[in-house]
Amino acid sequence: MYTRVNQRNLTSSQRTRFVKAVIELKRSGRYDKYVRLHAEYFAADGESGLRVAHMSPTFFPWHRQFLLVFERELQTIDRGVTVPYWDWTTDNKTTSALWADDFMGGNGRRSDGQVMTGPFAHRTGNWPINYGVTREKYLTRNMGRPDRPIALPTKAELRGALALAAYDTAPWNSAPATQGFRNKIEGWTVSETKGGYLHNRVHQWVGGHMVGAASPNDPVFWLHHSFIDLIWVHWQRQHPKSSYLPSRPLPANDRQHARVISADELMPPFRVKPSAVLDHRKFYTYEEG
Repeated sequence: MYTRVNQRNLTSSQRTRFVKAVIELKRSGRYDKYVRLHAEYFAADGESGLRVAHMSPTFFPWHRQFLLVFERELQTIDRGVTVPYWDWTTDNKTTSALWADDFMGGNGRRSDGQVMTGPFAHRTGNWPINYGVTREKYLTRNMGRPDRPIALPTKAELRGALALAAYDTAPWNSAPATQGFRNKIEGWTVSETKGGYLHNRVHQWVGGHMVGAASPNDPVFWLHHSFIDLIWVHWQRQHPKSSYLPSRPLPANDRQHARVISADELMPPFRVKPSAVLDHRKFYTYEEG
């Protein structure tokens, strides 16, 4: 059992240890498998086959297990390291300590988006981009998306999503008809021009490599999803009688049959059931504040 903390409360030593462990995982060649894995299991509504990482009910449990596996591997390098969380409703500016030179580094430069500061800047030699949809070998960001400005989600928007009592609803995808908590948080139910979409907007706000299936190329991915996981914890506390849906496999005549995983079916590639990770307290706790 260990504890995840708000990144703003990390000591200087904790920040350094987290960064060093992530860079060592990259140096050893083990980090990029997580980038490839996330891209491999990012399947959209219009594609055939199983949807597991996104646009489906397993968005929360799949990413919980994804973070657990990553975190455990970091702990083989430094057993005291955990994945901190980034509360983007509070630390919502480019000047937040999250983006300091000793932690995540700053924004990309205007000409090409290249991150020039911090331990993950290409010039340090520690963070080549080896897997992705572009040829650039350097990490990129475009915070706030100046050409079409957006802001990070607010506390009020998050409260509105947490108020939804249903975990998920048919048709269990990214369509507006899917009205549950999962789709609201993930960010497919409302267009960005109207506001209201949360997880996806954070990816868009950071920009660069955080946009798209290979988003773990940016280490801030883990801090974002650690907070997404904490949001799920908050929803579970707020709605103790609600749980993961669908609870049973969908029938053969359902359009989403074999595309959506129910509570006691295995999530690839981990071969872990959603029901096995519903209670985070078996693995870790959160220090909140």
